[in-house]
Amino acid sequence: MTTYVFYTAASLDGYLADEHDGLDWLLSQPMSTGGLLDYERFVAGVGAVVLGRSTYDWLADQGEVGPGRWPYEQPSFLFTHRGIEPPVEHLRVLEGDPAAHRAALEEAAGEGEVWILGGGDLATAFARAGMLDRLDLTYAPVTLGAGKPLSTAGLDMELIETGRSGPFLEARYAVHGLREQG
Repeated sequence: MTTYVFYTAASLDGYLADEHDGLDWLLSQPMSTGGLLDYERFVAGVGAVVLGRSTYDWLADQGEVGPGRWPYEQPSFLFTHRGIEPPVEHLRVLEGDPAAHRAALEEAAGEGEVWILGGGDLATAFARAGMLDRLDLTYAPVTLGAGKPLSTAGLDMELIETGRSGPFLEARYAVHGLREQG
């Protein structure tokens, strides 16, 4: 069975990006390798990458995306309602509810995990579709006060394990679903 993982970093007050979609607050931190949520180990288990348009645009602004250029080797899926010509063959553009694309995502992932890369809105859409199994979250030692939230809906989760990598606190959660409102 395919595991859907939102692997991301956030400020201590729960933001993925600042008010201008910036990540300077994260990228200015001293990075280290190893730890519970080691990137190289995580990415080695990823069979497919899923992202939203804001993350795609940020990657393009960083020079990671262009004709024939894409930072991920895995089959990748961009969820957007705005038209775009994919820069590489293994990036497919999708629209709508993630559940409508479940079979294609799982076929592409094979034995690997599906990485929900960036975007609280996208992660929330996957949770609504019952397609968010785990949150691997690295907390940066900073608060932002405002920005792009980790999630745009309440989630029920269970802490599985914690770790530390340099100045970062790492937490792995099992996602049990959306919180009941009322």
